[in-house]
Amino acid sequence: MPRNLLFVLLSVLFAGFVACWWGLLYPHALSFQEQYQLFLWTGDYFVERISVVGGLADYVGEFLTQFYFYPWAGAVVLAVLGSAMQWLTWKNMTTTLYALSFVPVLGWLALMGDESVLLSYGVAWVFALALALGSRPFWVDYLLMPVAYWLIGPMVCVTVLLRSFRYEKRWMGAAAALLFLTVACVASATVLRQWELSNAFFGVNYYRTPYMIPNALWILPLLTAALIGGTRFVSRWRMNRCGNVLAYAVVMLSGYFALTTQYDADKYEIIRLDHLVRHGKWEEIIRQAERHLVKNPFFSQCVNLALAKQRKLADRMFQFYQSGEEALIMPMVRDLITDFPTAEAFYQLGMINSAQRYMSDIQESILNYRKSGRCEKRIAECLLLNGKYDLARKHLDLLKKSLFYCEWAKDTERYLGQEEWIARHDEWGRLRSFRYKDDFLFSYGEMEKMFGLLFVNNPDNKMALDYLMAQLLLKGNAEDFQHYMGWVQQYGGYKAMPLGYQDALKFIQSKGGARGTAYGEYAKRMMGHQTETTEHEAH
Repeated sequence: MPRNLLFVLLSVLFAGFVACWWGLLYPHALSFQEQYQLFLWTGDYFVERISVVGGLADYVGEFLTQFYFYPWAGAVVLAVLGSAMQWLTWKNMTTTLYALSFVPVLGWLALMGDESVLLSYGVAWVFALALALGSRPFWVDYLLMPVAYWLIGPMVCVTVLLRSFRYEKRWMGAAAALLFLTVACVASATVLRQWELSNAFFGVNYYRTPYMIPNALWILPLLTAALIGGTRFVSRWRMNRCGNVLAYAVVMLSGYFALTTQYDADKYEIIRLDHLVRHGKWEEIIRQAERHLVKNPFFSQCVNLALAKQRKLADRMFQFYQSGEEALIMPMVRDLITDFPTAEAFYQLGMINSAQRYMSDIQESILNYRKSGRCEKRIAECLLLNGKYDLARKHLDLLKKSLFYCEWAKDTERYLGQEEWIARHDEWGRLRSFRYKDDFLFSYGEMEKMFGLLFVNNPDNKMALDYLMAQLLLKGNAEDFQHYMGWVQQYGGYKAMPLGYQDALKFIQSKGGARGTAYGEYAKRMMGHQTETTEHEAH
């Protein structure tokens, strides 16, 4: 097989690997990235992005990320971008050892195991490699590098290094590097005064948390530049067939270990559950929880919500890990993901104001100040259910400027002010009948009272009844649990007493003496935890 044809085949196979990596193993990670931005097809949005250092890379990155709405489309986008990175690395090299061109893109995939690495980072890297190609006078680079710095950000340092290797007179390369550093310093001291110096040198929009950029994000591109530069000093570097095979084996083995160690199983299981909650795949959540246990409140919330939506909470709740009193509803945590299942539970219960508040706070917690398509959509729904049509229209107008939320926003807009249409809607009509009719404040410690009030206002709200009984069990309130069993018998709609309630009653009535009960195991674990906490506080 001709060498060039073999190289093309290897690149195509690698692109297929990247697509399958994301499309089959981590589609939920793509959904996670998409939900923290809202790309708008407006001129103002473009100007806003391009007005910041690295703005073009950021704009292109967000443009591509919007296609993650459909995970397989996102997987193809990443496959194309990864192939471009690999091919450009090869074009910048002078060695015949083709296997080395896969090293940078494998490193990039490993870095993306950190969910805060944005696509603009990979886009800027590809641009930097592309700008390093070609032969041009050194003075053109002197003019081009400041512009490139503004368009793709500090990643242009890779271009500067690679271009310096091309000059016959090495002092020109040193001058180019010095010019780049001078421009960066001047920009950071004048135009970029709103950003810290570290952002000017390490990127504003390469990482979702601007002030916590990992060192690896810059070590890898610089190592890539060093790798490419090293091949230029050994321009006729050749190896025999066995050497090439060995090189491919080493690259593949190192890539395997890099990819498998950088994607934390528990973290991505949480991201998977969040993805399933977003799309209402309740049965799949339960099946996934049976396969993979994560001992934290987020896991408990997602599983309990799924069980409640399937009317299985009363029977199966304590067959799964329960984190404690917060296993149904978490107090607000100001981060990117923790509040999502709580907000969804509030929405499904009919606590519309709380759902809106949580979604608004999640959006404000996005550290790179982006809007969220997922949050904007749910906020618009909450405003619609509360009859605040003017405010809902503002959020829908924003969504109409996007690609994948546009049709939903246009369809929802038809419901504004149409009370009868909303009442006949399968979901909105039901939730509007569940919601509280009056506004009031409540404390987190009184959550079971809020569930009870929801149920009293509308006995058809079976989920509120299930949550009330579950919360009483989680808190160990055996007296009220037995008291409200009459509601379960009268309004629960069960043909027989749920097995989970039978199990709990057996433990309660035996005063903790019943062995082998699932609720008993939970109660003993929580009592042990409280004892450990008390002893720790005493010390």
